[in-house]
Amino acid sequence: MNSSLITLIVIFTVLTAIHVIYYVQSKRRPGQADYEAIGLRLRDWWGIFLVLCLATQFNAVVSLLSLMVLAFFALKEYFSMIRSRKADRRIFLWAYLSIPVQFYWIFIGWYGMFIVFIPVYVFLFLPLPRLINKGTVGFVRSVSRVQWGLMLMVFGLSHLAYFRYATPEYGAGLVLFLVVLTQLNDIIHYLASMYFGKRKVVPTANPNLTWEGFACAFVVTTAVSFLIHPYLTPLTLKTSLFFGMLISLSGFFGSLTISVLKRDLLIGDDDKSHALRKSYLSLVDSLTYTSPVFLHVMRYFFEFM
Repeated sequence: MNSSLITLIVIFTVLTAIHVIYYVQSKRRPGQADYEAIGLRLRDWWGIFLVLCLATQFNAVVSLLSLMVLAFFALKEYFSMIRSRKADRRIFLWAYLSIPVQFYWIFIGWYGMFIVFIPVYVFLFLPLPRLINKGTVGFVRSVSRVQWGLMLMVFGLSHLAYFRYATPEYGAGLVLFLVVLTQLNDIIHYLASMYFGKRKVVPTANPNLTWEGFACAFVVTTAVSFLIHPYLTPLTLKTSLFFGMLISLSGFFGSLTISVLKRDLLIGDDDKSHALRKSYLSLVDSLTYTSPVFLHVMRYFFEFM
């Protein structure tokens, strides 16, 4: 068995054990808020595990399609947070249509177009459907919110699919390395903040983000990067430590940004806010930052990318 498959088996075993413990404890103490939050997190982790299996254990086309579907649902849930008007529907449609185009550039290996399509061409084209016969009221707010969603949920996540095409030899291992460290960073940050975190980073947007949680996650993510890099990546000892720190830091900023973004979009809408606690948007918040950062730093330092 290859290293990626062994890693997935280990993740499956750990998740199963955690789920069994959670199930037993939640039955003993039903109704506790802590257990409900952990249950939602477990569901997210199983979702990430499924995406990991599709993205690493099958060919590059299956990996690309699975990540494209993930980007679609992430963007869809992002749009569900926006208080939209009828005039905005057309711009939403064009945003959705840009998803397969963005992933097509990856499929044909056109890095130059992949890297500029959404930040440049979609950015320039996006205002046109909103302007035609729709007036100017709310123009900036409509276009900027959609562009933010495309940059985070589509452009950011599409970098995960590019690894398999940029380096067929190491792509699956690098994707697994990145996602495992990103999710581990989130898990440690969440648990440390829950049990002994005191100094909150942004208490009005996300009370689960604390400086104590960040410090614990930073140390653990860097250590795990050092432990697993020989099995999943061609990185050296020093570069594995560097990338562990980089993933932890960028993942923290990703979680922080999405938390503030959701808070801003959902102010005054308690029903949507409660519904989105159970959404899959939390699957990708950190990955929207760690994926592009990891890919571009790797391309800068290593010729095999």
